[in-house]
Amino acid sequence: MPERPLALFAMSAENPPLVFPPDVLRRIRASVDIDPALVAETFDNRPDNAAVRAALAEAEVLITGWGSPPVDATVLAAAPRLRAVLHSAGSVKGLIGTDCWERGVIVSSAADANALPVAEYTLGVIMLAGKDLFAARERYRAARTFTLAEIVPGIGNFGRRIGIVGASRIGRRLIELLRPFDFRVGLADPYVDDAEAAALGVTRMSLDTLLGRSDIVSVHAPATPETRHLIGRRELGLMPDGAVLVNTARGSLVDTEALVPELISGRISAVLDVTEPEPLPASSPLFDLPNAFLTPHLAGSQGNELARLGLSVAEELERLLHGLPLSHQIDRTALERAA
Repeated sequence: MPERPLALFAMSAENPPLVFPPDVLRRIRASVDIDPALVAETFDNRPDNAAVRAALAEAEVLITGWGSPPVDATVLAAAPRLRAVLHSAGSVKGLIGTDCWERGVIVSSAADANALPVAEYTLGVIMLAGKDLFAARERYRAARTFTLAEIVPGIGNFGRRIGIVGASRIGRRLIELLRPFDFRVGLADPYVDDAEAAALGVTRMSLDTLLGRSDIVSVHAPATPETRHLIGRRELGLMPDGAVLVNTARGSLVDTEALVPELISGRISAVLDVTEPEPLPASSPLFDLPNAFLTPHLAGSQGNELARLGLSVAEELERLLHGLPLSHQIDRTALERAA
């Protein structure tokens, strides 16, 4: 590959300045010849897209991101020199066609970088839920007073039982973040055996067992047809009284219709960064329940965290140019298993 190959941004036009702030962009431009003002939102043959098509014909690297058009057989035919697609976001499902794999195009993703803020968010939620902070805030706000130095039984994070559903990137990163604390962590994932669970420092359980034994359940499985409503009416019924369900994965993993009556009863609580549908209808009772804490799908990279995604791409570019293995290259088999 030439010393400074041509690269092209392919994503929504508003994203490059957010994901590649000046210091990160300088690092990108030290590795490749790229015009930050030329962003491919589409690869079609419209006359006003001529500059994109010309750049695509010479590009050896595509830097994709949120809003990128798919890289399919038609795009590959128009990009005969393309050798790598570096994705500055999470999953490449729906972005990379089978022709990319068959041609041997290297594909990398910043999914690991995007997993960190989700894991950090979830860790914070678990710590707060263990102290019953969400309910305590409601009680304090209603009473406008409390008894100083009163010991509240049943709360605290010492020995708290945490159940992780899915050893995804985020699930594994969360397990790492939980390690310094005095939690007992269980994992439900059909692709993880006892030996791997032991290496992760968790106890492998069936989903039913994990739900029945956990004080706080955090969902991190992929959204597939098989995992739709993975947590349904029966599964919610297995959770002990006072348990907390946390979902930062995808709304489809939890059956909202089944969750609503459980929350209305007050038997369990939930912290939901994602829901089905998303957003919830304005009439949803979840907005008004004191034991339902809703956030607007913000656990993933936001604000200054976006630069971490761009930095991941810059580092991958440098490895690519030096002939080194990429740190975040996508394994086709693993991707297809999660599809």
